[in-house]
Amino acid sequence: MKKIVLASFFAAVLTAGQPDAGPASPRWTSAEKYPEFPVGDYVVRNNVWGEHPGPQSIWADSQARWGVHADHPESGGIKAYPHAGRAVHRRLSVLPRCTSRFAVTVPAAGSYNTAYDIWCEQHAYEIMLWMNWRGKVGPIARSWDATGKPAVELVGVTIGGHTWDIYKGTNGANAVFTFMCTSPATAGEVDIKAVLDWIKARGWFDRPAGGDVLLDEVQFGWEISASTGGLDFAVSDFSVDVR
Repeated sequence: MKKIVLASFFAAVLTAGQPDAGPASPRWTSAEKYPEFPVGDYVVRNNVWGEHPGPQSIWADSQARWGVHADHPESGGIKAYPHAGRAVHRRLSVLPRCTSRFAVTVPAAGSYNTAYDIWCEQHAYEIMLWMNWRGKVGPIARSWDATGKPAVELVGVTIGGHTWDIYKGTNGANAVFTFMCTSPATAGEVDIKAVLDWIKARGWFDRPAGGDVLLDEVQFGWEISASTGGLDFAVSDFSVDVR
């Protein structure tokens, strides 16, 4: 289960197609909060964990084709993080490659982000890669100014095939590093190993000694804060290449 705070208001201009409401007869559907659909090396989860959520249903044929219909109220805070994930359980020193590709369609309303959520060292570190976002959502940061703007650590850093503005903070349970893509995209590839190596080189992984952390799991989906009236989100491609 994830924990995150709503920090500030951000909006990304996206060219988003009409979200896929799902096939007539998908392999799996559920309207429960915490169901899981194992598929090969992956698992798809509905993951409705926030306070005062509305209804959310999920469908899936595979980790590369799935989606949700969500109707969450405009009450602040993240309501859910539906996602597909692949467990890795390897330390950076013995992980030559970890890359991922994705493609999504997202609604032109609501408040959400499309993001990787990467967990390291048994959930001591959370690395979020925001690929696109809309509405009243913002990153966890070390501080905010009087207008609610979060303090950015670094601006315009190019790593892993994208350029990011980077924020660093904590949610009270673990360290959180948020990378917000400066050219928001609904499809692309990311070199996750390169991002983790960059964090290690900066000394932000302070355990174990030397920052040779364990990569627990790579997840990809949407943090949804509001989707009043019911909105559709869909994945048409997702994979994690580990070697």
